[in-house]
Amino acid sequence: MTEENGIPTVVTASRVIAAPARVIFELIADPAQQPRWDGNDNLAEAAPGQRVRAVGDVFTMTLTNAGIRGNHVVEFEEGRLIAWTPSEHGHPPPGHLWRWELEPLDENRVRVTHTYDWSRLTDDPKRQQRARNTTSDWLLASADRLAELAEANDGQPSA
Repeated sequence: MTEENGIPTVVTASRVIAAPARVIFELIADPAQQPRWDGNDNLAEAAPGQRVRAVGDVFTMTLTNAGIRGNHVVEFEEGRLIAWTPSEHGHPPPGHLWRWELEPLDENRVRVTHTYDWSRLTDDPKRQQRARNTTSDWLLASADRLAELAEANDGQPSA
């Protein structure tokens, strides 16, 4: 495990969600859905029509502090894997990554692993402090909210 001053720079949380992988993945891959399951209450909104489909896609998110983030998709496998590197609007990504991995256990149960990797974060100390404070509990809060939505919507990812 990579660490900085004894603090892990790669943090993960995993849980099983009782819903089909396609439903869970749609909630993750459609940025307009992300504020509904964000366990850190950091995401305010994303315009509809930005559904991620490939590496190289960029989706825009408005944060609760009114900041705008461009999210550059760097890993993608439909129904299984999505990862992006956020950046301030119009700037290159500073080096942190958010990843979601789905491992179907059967038709209606999926192990979901959420990872935050800030091992390559290069910018200001304020962002580095926030990265240090990102724990597996924070990641699990998002996975738990994602589970509530996926399990409660009877196979439908929309509101």
